[in-house]
Amino acid sequence: MINWWQSIVLGIVEGITEFLPISSTGHLTVAEKLMGLQIDDPRVTPYTAIIQLGAMIASSIYFWGDIVRFATAWFAGLRDSSARGNDYRMGWAIIAGFIPTAAIALLAEPLITGVLRSLWAVAIGLIGWSVVMFIGDRVGKQNRGEDSITVRDGIILGTLQSLALVPGVSRSGATITGGLLLGLDRVAATRMSFFLGIPTLVASGIYQAVKEAEHIADGVGWASTALGTVVSGVVAYASIAWLLRFVSKNDFTGFIIYRVALAVVIIALLVTSTISAT
Repeated sequence: MINWWQSIVLGIVEGITEFLPISSTGHLTVAEKLMGLQIDDPRVTPYTAIIQLGAMIASSIYFWGDIVRFATAWFAGLRDSSARGNDYRMGWAIIAGFIPTAAIALLAEPLITGVLRSLWAVAIGLIGWSVVMFIGDRVGKQNRGEDSITVRDGIILGTLQSLALVPGVSRSGATITGGLLLGLDRVAATRMSFFLGIPTLVASGIYQAVKEAEHIADGVGWASTALGTVVSGVVAYASIAWLLRFVSKNDFTGFIIYRVALAVVIIALLVTSTISAT
């Protein structure tokens, strides 16, 4: 169903958009539709989740030093209360953030593979969350660094991360905006988005690979899925480095404008019946 060049294109789209606050799922849905794929086909939906593993592997490699530091501090803190510092607290914040995301994703799975697999949902998500992003970017005090993140922050951001189940909202857009509204500076909010995304999307990709193995084998094909995953990982690594440099000096206005413009184009195509919603 998906040939090699389509896998490469989708891998590039995933790698570029996974960490930018512009919705990777929304872009993959649009790209799949433009390629003539049936976006609500049960053989296509898991493919979208699985190739995100490439981006998460890239993120894990990029932040490997941080991951090791948090994990080491977390285990040390479990054994010795005197070792419970900022890194130990960050470990708990990431764990606490993963729990609500996973729980909500499991409960909302019928929506993910059903009514939300529509370009109307993508357009609405893009515009709706752009408003929230604009508010967060302007109202957030940005007076907190990464060392101030608490378990409470993790729970709140993990819950907001689940909003990315709506294509167009953007996982990174939801968590970064949430971080800004909690007072985190742009770099801290963006890094926390990466840290929360690693366990979330790795778990999602593995879950879909196991659960939908038959659909992948009979439909998209494992070779195409593997190719898309590898390409997304290579492209995502470069995207991570670029985004962290960008947010250290810029706000998110450009992303917001792009999101709204893309939504307008999608709506125009739908209203004129140039493309169908699914």
